[in-house]
Amino acid sequence: MFKRSVTAAAIGLALFASAAVQAESFPPAPAPAGTHLGGVIVNPYGHTPLVAVINRDGKDAQDIHVTVHGRGDKGVDISYDVGKSAFLTHDGIPVFGLYPNHKNKVTVTYKQDGKQIKDTYTIITGAISNSYIDSRNISALPTPHVVKVDPKFKDRLYFVNSGTRPQMGSDINWVMAKPKNASKTAANPSGGSVPFQTVPLNYVLDTQGEFRWWLDPEAVFDARGIDLAKRGYAMGFRPTKSGTYTFVQGQKWYEMNFMGKIVGEHDLPRGYIDMSHASWEMPNGHILLRAAKANYLRPDGQKVHTVRDHILEVDRSGNLVDVWDLNKILDNTRDDLIKNLDLGAVCMNVDVTAAGLKVANEPEAPFGDSPGVGAGRNWAHVNSVSYDPEDDSIIISARHQGVMKIGRDKQVKWILAPSTGWKNGLEKKLLKPVDKNGKPIKCSPNGECEGDFDFTYTQHAAWPSHSGRGNLTVFDNGQIRYYDQPALPEMNYSRIVEYKIDPKTMTVQQTWAVGKDKGYEWFAPITSNVEWMKDKDTMMAFWGSVGIFNQKIGTIGRISEMDYNTKELKVQIDVNNDKPAATHYQAHVFDPAHSFSR
Repeated sequence: MFKRSVTAAAIGLALFASAAVQAESFPPAPAPAGTHLGGVIVNPYGHTPLVAVINRDGKDAQDIHVTVHGRGDKGVDISYDVGKSAFLTHDGIPVFGLYPNHKNKVTVTYKQDGKQIKDTYTIITGAISNSYIDSRNISALPTPHVVKVDPKFKDRLYFVNSGTRPQMGSDINWVMAKPKNASKTAANPSGGSVPFQTVPLNYVLDTQGEFRWWLDPEAVFDARGIDLAKRGYAMGFRPTKSGTYTFVQGQKWYEMNFMGKIVGEHDLPRGYIDMSHASWEMPNGHILLRAAKANYLRPDGQKVHTVRDHILEVDRSGNLVDVWDLNKILDNTRDDLIKNLDLGAVCMNVDVTAAGLKVANEPEAPFGDSPGVGAGRNWAHVNSVSYDPEDDSIIISARHQGVMKIGRDKQVKWILAPSTGWKNGLEKKLLKPVDKNGKPIKCSPNGECEGDFDFTYTQHAAWPSHSGRGNLTVFDNGQIRYYDQPALPEMNYSRIVEYKIDPKTMTVQQTWAVGKDKGYEWFAPITSNVEWMKDKDTMMAFWGSVGIFNQKIGTIGRISEMDYNTKELKVQIDVNNDKPAATHYQAHVFDPAHSFSR
């Protein structure tokens, strides 16, 4: 009996070891005739079908350069150098930017044993697919439409961070909660924002509207199983100094390279929940995350799960280093914008049937992911966090409050917002608008200003700008401009804007803005981002929710680049999502050199 048990265990262990070794060392195809390295492994990490590795096969290579040739006469070549670290990390030459369902021609040049070598490969890929289709889908995949590309921008690549909501919504919730004084008829949603989730659709487009990179949604997401660790919204993709990207999704934060390998996967620190929207690498290697607090003790003695109002600093091991609790730093009772929000689109909580309706001031409002005041409701809605190393401070976009800088000491340094509603000393932190000559600009309490200045409303992506003209760019969604809804929906517009802030004089100057003249056709009430691009001196913006209230078509994510000096539109690519009212989140210029040239 004992011998049989030992034998069975040994057989099981041998089978396990055999399977593990086989999976790890699955042999690539032989090297093509005339080439000098090994064979090719397509999708080496199982998540990104449009990448490959040319196996080094025990050989060395230096001064590596890769070109994935464009398809057809108008196709876009993708070329980049491969550094020593990337070559060693992937045990071969990483190939990025393959076309789906295509025989890709790839040329690789390198030195081997002092000799210059040029190899040509044909790499075959399969079709990409969206694992989650329902009756509202317009198409199986997002459908890019190239409107304009200046020839000087032909080689641009754009990473789109998007998603599509499951048809039936979320099937998971935190513990139900409602205020002690709530009426019997009060709604009773979940505490916290765990139902905030969507199937991730993340990809890279070239300027012909072709997919050149694709992340399998099931790499991090599972809508079929009930597992909190695989739910949420994969958001806040930001590059790190090592060439990877960090991002957040629900109860985990990740670090990934663009060959598709998850190099870091961390649970939230104990006691914290519901990450979304933002991650940001600090100079010391720590990561800033936007999360919430579970079982938060309110001053009235009630315990709630908070919503989008905590900033965490974690190290690369996932240890919690510092916390910014905005309930204690800002005024979570300020409701001047919240009470006028359009219920049709409160960030990603899209209900097109409620478009135009306002959020009332509800002292009995239920706790959970709904607009309201006080801990336990969506009073701040922080959708971006960045870091300023000059004074060891964070800059946040609180969609329902404004943009503000907060120091390591948890003291507010400045606030960019209209003056109405601020109290308890925070009114002293408000920046005063000035023109280019430093002359004060007169503004009403709700933000209507004379001259060339406007505040941001329900904004996103308050990020540092290094243009030399201003030091902060913001996507001004403009959903509740001047804290009121316009007489007609068609009067809405969004802006991309840059500001110059002087913390000594506590003044702010608007140095660049585009959008008001584009009107409702470019109106993006939620999501979106803007960032100054040094290499071409442009403002790259993503208008992530154009046409969201038009249920006949899918929501458009509009990629644009505009010349900083002339404001001329250089690039416009519209990406139509796969179903109506399914918004995109953000997009960025993607440079393969950042990921592979180290």
